[in-house]
Amino acid sequence: MSRTHSNVAYQVMWNRLISVVEEQAQALVRTAFSTSVREAGDLSAGVYDTHGNMLAQAVTGTPGHVNAMADAVAHFIRRIGRQNIFEGDIYITNDPWEGTGHLHDITMVTPSFRGGMLVGFFACTAHIVDIGGRGFGADAASVYEEGLYIPIMKFAAGGQVDQTLVRIIRGNVREPDQLIGDIYALATCNEIGHRRLTDMMEEFALDDLDDIANYILENSCRATLERIANLPQTEATGEMTVDGFSAPITLKVKLTIKEDRIISDFAGSSGVDKKGINCPLVYAKAYACYALKCAIAPDIPNNAASLAPFEITAPENTIINALHPAPVALRHIIGHFVPDTVYNALDKILPGIVPAEGAGCLCNFQVSLRPRTDKPAPADAVRSEVLTFNSGGSGARPDYDGLNATAFPSGVMTMPIEATEHAGPVIIWRKELRQNSGGAGKQRGGLGQYMEVGARDGHEFDIQAMFDRIDHPARGRRGGHHGAPTTIEQDDGTPMNGKGKQFVPHGRRVMMAFPGGAGYGDPADRPVESIKRDLARGYISAEAAAAEYGLSDADIAEVAEAVARGEAI
Repeated sequence: MSRTHSNVAYQVMWNRLISVVEEQAQALVRTAFSTSVREAGDLSAGVYDTHGNMLAQAVTGTPGHVNAMADAVAHFIRRIGRQNIFEGDIYITNDPWEGTGHLHDITMVTPSFRGGMLVGFFACTAHIVDIGGRGFGADAASVYEEGLYIPIMKFAAGGQVDQTLVRIIRGNVREPDQLIGDIYALATCNEIGHRRLTDMMEEFALDDLDDIANYILENSCRATLERIANLPQTEATGEMTVDGFSAPITLKVKLTIKEDRIISDFAGSSGVDKKGINCPLVYAKAYACYALKCAIAPDIPNNAASLAPFEITAPENTIINALHPAPVALRHIIGHFVPDTVYNALDKILPGIVPAEGAGCLCNFQVSLRPRTDKPAPADAVRSEVLTFNSGGSGARPDYDGLNATAFPSGVMTMPIEATEHAGPVIIWRKELRQNSGGAGKQRGGLGQYMEVGARDGHEFDIQAMFDRIDHPARGRRGGHHGAPTTIEQDDGTPMNGKGKQFVPHGRRVMMAFPGGAGYGDPADRPVESIKRDLARGYISAEAAAAEYGLSDADIAEVAEAVARGEAI
């Protein structure tokens, strides 16, 4: 293949492309209406060649969106047709099977032209608060109940927005201004990417991206294959059980390492569930690939070529390869457990590499607020939809403690109280780290959180619970202890379910404790100074320090005295 630039110049251009898509993502963060995008970073952005191969992804965003979106642009090209792709077009979909797994993600693709010639595509995805239907939750029995479906189509043609589509969308959702605002934000961020790409191409005198695309894909593929070739060519199985909706769900994987690829076969996993926790294969694939890349090739940039050697298969109509019209609104609950399942197998092949299990899926809930109905409501009572993203603890790593209240594998940020309360008449009465929730070990699991949620006076609400780990807490690795399970109830002791829409009357609060990550290694091997530090910080109680780690009464007293004096440990 002929080269018109040096390898150094191509590397500079590659880094520049990553900067371009990061600015693209930051533009979306700054302009989006939804708090899930602005505050939690539940989005993705990327640039693609003319064949739909992802060349670079933004650092900001989630692997579920990015890796699922890696497959999406090819679907757009196929559905729109190359002969119908023109300058000024913008394409849109929320197809769960050709987008990112459920109707609550809007994916937009914009062709990039230079000198009248197509040179590539920009794509971005964002989670939106409402898409109509039953609302965001697991209660639906089919995807038809879960909201408005937008097939791959043109949002704008030749620079003209399809106002009929806009009216249809506005007429079918609970938060029309917010959703349309997010759609325009998505379109704008792609335009920002296009402008920066144009600047780059002018600077480097590029007429197209063919040579830099070949350089990126060839080098990424070669580097990934070299990592795989150095691994033991063997196989192992992994398995885990999670709560499911009304019955436990089992995930199974057979991991096979070959010289030039790694195969993850999820045969034997549970079948499709009746409720909306099913996962399309595109989303399960996204997280399986992410898990393997984190463990094997974390420093190789994420693109089509570095993902290609990871083959993900599952029988049709299993819970991680659910076919249309299965309900899939909460596909993240299963998808976020895929990495821990993969790591259960990979640990048998590469010990000392992967972490213990963590909280896994996000600890999300959505609150649908309305004026109270048991008595006359005040005049200022309003209807509102408030979605909040929260995290349990991540699992301990072989050499480090787990991270507190940190989402792995999604990487979605915990939303601040101020942003949540600004979105509607909801009150977060309590939000703090959960003592003793991290599993004991040589390396301690990350802590979960306590949250106490209610509504402003004059309001009642439905809460859509999206939790797991109630009956199946995170499992320790290599002698580490389990993390604490999830709990949820009303403040009067009324028990609540971990999933599904549930009514909360005026004046009541919901008390939630999110799960902790599991420990790694024997707790007896944890350094005394680390135990004392955890005790001083309140991560563990004196009782847990003694029972879990065998800390002496004298050491416990020493820590108490130091804390009383305000000394750091």
